[in-house]
Amino acid sequence: MRLPILTLTAIAALFAAADASAQTYDPRYPVCMHIYTTGGWGGGGDYFDCSFTSLPQCRASASGRSASCDLNPYYAFNEPPPPRRRQRQPQ
Repeated sequence: MRLPILTLTAIAALFAAADASAQTYDPRYPVCMHIYTTGGWGGGGDYFDCSFTSLPQCRASASGRSASCDLNPYYAFNEPPPPRRRQRQPQ
């Protein structure tokens, strides 16, 4: 009786465990290249290479490939610092 319950528990744990997804964009670089792949046997997919400092640099690397260059949505483009909060004056 214990063996079937343990087996079912182990199978349920395997199905419940999901793959950890990696972060798509690297926030250290302002430009990402979106690379499209076909894959074999119905696989495939696409991925991002966020290792470029400018759009011309990315476009030179993407030339002749199935890829496009985009600005990184997670890069902080010269964001101003948050405003300082004023302290309340005691009355």
